[in-house]
Amino acid sequence: MNIWNMGALPWLDASLLALLGLLIGSFLNVVVYRLPKMMEQQWKDEAAELAGTELPERAPFNLMLPRSRCPHCGHAIAWYENIPLLSYLALAGKCSACKAPISIRYPLVELAVAGLFFYCTWTFGANSRGLAWCAFSAMLLTLALIDWDTTLLPDDLTLPLLWLGMVAAALQWIPVSLNDALWGAVAGYLSLWLVYWGFKLATGKEGMGFGDFKLFAALGVWFGWQTLIPIILIASVIGAVIGIGLKFNSSLREGGYVPFGPFLAGAGLSALVFGPQALRQAVGL
Repeated sequence: MNIWNMGALPWLDASLLALLGLLIGSFLNVVVYRLPKMMEQQWKDEAAELAGTELPERAPFNLMLPRSRCPHCGHAIAWYENIPLLSYLALAGKCSACKAPISIRYPLVELAVAGLFFYCTWTFGANSRGLAWCAFSAMLLTLALIDWDTTLLPDDLTLPLLWLGMVAAALQWIPVSLNDALWGAVAGYLSLWLVYWGFKLATGKEGMGFGDFKLFAALGVWFGWQTLIPIILIASVIGAVIGIGLKFNSSLREGGYVPFGPFLAGAGLSALVFGPQALRQAVGL
């Protein structure tokens, strides 16, 4: 059955999942900020161990500890100041202690995840299929934000995304056969791997990171190898337009580098919303 053509579900199911999306979106804000820092600390620790340097004692830093604090004054955020969306509105977007502005991105991420969860539940159902696509969209948004901030696509997210897609295909939670999902992973990874090495041999520079290969492989799993061409075309066009805009605004980061992961993620979300068949038809496939 083509789940992109399923009928609408009751508002209640979709609304409840949207509320869950607000909570998860709040947690994903923590993941986006802390996971890269945790990775950086891990690399430093591994380098120190290889060098035979004794590791210093430090306070725990993970996704749960320490409590979130204001980056300006260090004020520990109370639970009632951390209610998704409502706390931001109640505080008028400012720290309760020092009145420094709180980034608008926090409530926007919460709203984005809530909207994606509402869409997935409304379209696919409050069942294993709908929950699988909720997980897909949340992980994809998180990867896009981390890559935009740090140019990193953590294996801690790309690989679970890939394997979750494999499981979803095997259990028929998504309209992709396990065979197409497998070849989607192979084609997605190898295609960008070949582009990477071709560009490096021709220019001596690295045009993308290995995380892009894994993310594209994961998208191949979720949508099948047949949808990889429209996904890469959409990502390339969006990336080129935004890159040109950033260049004209002198907003490019040092080295003129624009991470490709957010545009792959955007193309993946487009495939989720419009359906892979529509994307293939849009490019004449």
